[in-house]
Amino acid sequence: VTFSRELYLAILMDRNHNGPIIISSVEGGMDIEEVAAKDPTAIHTRAINIEKGITRDDSMAVAERLGLTGKQLFDACHQIERLYNLFISCDATQVEINPMVITEEGLVYCVDAKINFDENASFRQEEIFQMRDESMEDARDVAASRYNLNYIGLDGDIGCMVNGAGLAMATMDLIQLHGGNPANFLDVGGGASEKQVEEAFKILSSDMNVKAILVNIFGGIVKCDTIAAGIINAANNVKVDTPLIVRLEGTNVDKARKMIEQSNVQILAAADLDDAAKMAVAAI
Repeated sequence: VTFSRELYLAILMDRNHNGPIIISSVEGGMDIEEVAAKDPTAIHTRAINIEKGITRDDSMAVAERLGLTGKQLFDACHQIERLYNLFISCDATQVEINPMVITEEGLVYCVDAKINFDENASFRQEEIFQMRDESMEDARDVAASRYNLNYIGLDGDIGCMVNGAGLAMATMDLIQLHGGNPANFLDVGGGASEKQVEEAFKILSSDMNVKAILVNIFGGIVKCDTIAAGIINAANNVKVDTPLIVRLEGTNVDKARKMIEQSNVQILAAADLDDAAKMAVAAI
């Protein structure tokens, strides 16, 4: 396709507007973050009422912001409305067209697109999620999603396994406070099973940068003895050969500590979170 103009158009869910917004710019064909940093006035946003859906006034306002007139204006309106309907019907979190172009013949085309889908809607979008190409993803991310683990790889060398996002963030902060760098964010959730704990260890152990593993569990919904059993099984089955620091607190903590003491697994038990972070940094 030969074209004379490149435009930018994206539809995404936005927390600040509690619903979908359309972002547009006449500066298409380039990194939109760079455009926003260089000239914020080049970026235009229009909130869409998710209950009413997109209206012709909405699409017209966006198309006019893109500097379109005449037949191009109405062609763009039609495409914007259909893209919005695609966004809603497929449970997308983002539909990005970069660039949307005006051809030398005056036609409006979507030349390149990126679409992100809400994983929580996979039960409604089975056909779409069956197209997932796991070979294009990090194997750790694939394994984490398979066992309902929340995992984000980082560039540090202390692997973290925690239950609860807030506790995970606090653990990472303390590691950094004491001079270390977390290798990941890994939240096993409030109802983790022994199998999930074992799979979490496999993910951490598969990272060649990990020099120590810190387990920080507050037993509430998930009991400490369940985590302890998972740690012991994982350490035996996965053959964890890096220093393993464990801090447990909460439901059945005494039982869990006894299980660890009686196991043949080399575990450094921490009295509290601060102690655990110091031990993990010192173990490297």
